[in-house]
Amino acid sequence: MRSLRTGSALASLVTGLALLGTAPAAHAADTPLRDLADAKGKVIGTAVTGSKLTGTYGDIAGGQFNALTPGNAMKWGSVEPVRGTFDWAEADRIVDFAEAHGQQVRGHTLVWHSQNPNWLTNGNWTPAQLRQLMTDHIATEVGRYKGRVATWDVVNEPFNEDGTYRQTLWYNGLGTDYIAQALTAARAADPSAKLYINDYNVEGINAKSTALYNLVRSLKERGVPIDGVGLQAHLILGQVPSTLQQNIQRFADLGLDVAITELDIRMRTPSDSARLAQQAAEYRQVVNACVAVSRCHGVTVWGFTDSDSWIPETFPGEGAATPYDENYAPKPAYYAIAEALGGTTTPPTGACTATYSVVNQWNTGFTGQVRIACEGASLSSWRVNWSYGAGQRISQAWNADCTQSGTAVRCAHASYNGTVPDGGSVTFGFNASWSGSNPVPTVTLDREI
Repeated sequence: MRSLRTGSALASLVTGLALLGTAPAAHAADTPLRDLADAKGKVIGTAVTGSKLTGTYGDIAGGQFNALTPGNAMKWGSVEPVRGTFDWAEADRIVDFAEAHGQQVRGHTLVWHSQNPNWLTNGNWTPAQLRQLMTDHIATEVGRYKGRVATWDVVNEPFNEDGTYRQTLWYNGLGTDYIAQALTAARAADPSAKLYINDYNVEGINAKSTALYNLVRSLKERGVPIDGVGLQAHLILGQVPSTLQQNIQRFADLGLDVAITELDIRMRTPSDSARLAQQAAEYRQVVNACVAVSRCHGVTVWGFTDSDSWIPETFPGEGAATPYDENYAPKPAYYAIAEALGGTTTPPTGACTATYSVVNQWNTGFTGQVRIACEGASLSSWRVNWSYGAGQRISQAWNADCTQSGTAVRCAHASYNGTVPDGGSVTFGFNASWSGSNPVPTVTLDREI
């Protein structure tokens, strides 16, 4: 779970462009988020996919955030898929990128019940062997990035919802003390790194967060190295806990740092202006709660763009959970974050977009779809244009009048769907043939017919 989207064959076949001739496209806040956060002594971070750190994705990741978390690249299954054989390529890429852009790195994660290699989960280990495997892994990974990774999520998700310990390879094999052993090993590997325990559904005061509170208080009393608590904050629209700031404060009162480590706020899709406005208010609420507590280290969003979010694949029919849309345009949530960090913003007056996607593909053909959506703008008529680059040919269309001349395709609205209101959308589809390859075309959307 919570893997950043790496992109399936079909999911990656999506493109969109803002409406030509409308108000200016959405733009960033007057001051980058990272500068606003720096001024408050806070982190504003994002989880990233290392292979995507180029182009617009890389520009936003490097320009807007002062910290990066590898979404998957530092998990055990990624770095040691075969026992004794290591793959550090993507993790190195992220750390190198962060250093080149003056950013901190949050290492994620060392000891977890999920995304472990098969050789580890399927092994028949004695407690002594399992303990050695765990501490050797921590020594190897933390040691590799000693002095380069500021913070580690050492233990991830140790609790069930009722506050009991989760039955895992680690708990079943080593008992509750695996947590102290992992933290101790991490401190030995890099004495300067901050060490955290990280979990979800612990944002408000409840049975699970109280179990985490009791654990970290006990660890501190025992002298086990523990610097902070991570509240993941995978939230649902309308369900931000009212006790969030109070909960952050009670952990801080133990002498611990607190971080919001994996923030996203999901909604039913497609989104509309009302839901996006509510989402913005809730992003502001979360960031405000962190800003209000001096020992809240900062906030990391779990992917900054909807095109790199884990939500749609895990919760079908839900998504739009991040501060940027799939076309890298900042959403109202982005501006709310900026304002909570003390910034001033000049939000765009709105735009309409056309998003092209392949919804089904077979040996010689495919079904395509174009969705036209407006936020802060509207249309009374529309036309969509694109050019195919590999000989694709449209054979049939519905909900639009489509013609193709050579490589050029032009689709105009039908008699019943030319109007697209603010917050609304229309969709048309088509069947087409392809041979050899089916690259994504660049789409333009015109207001005038």
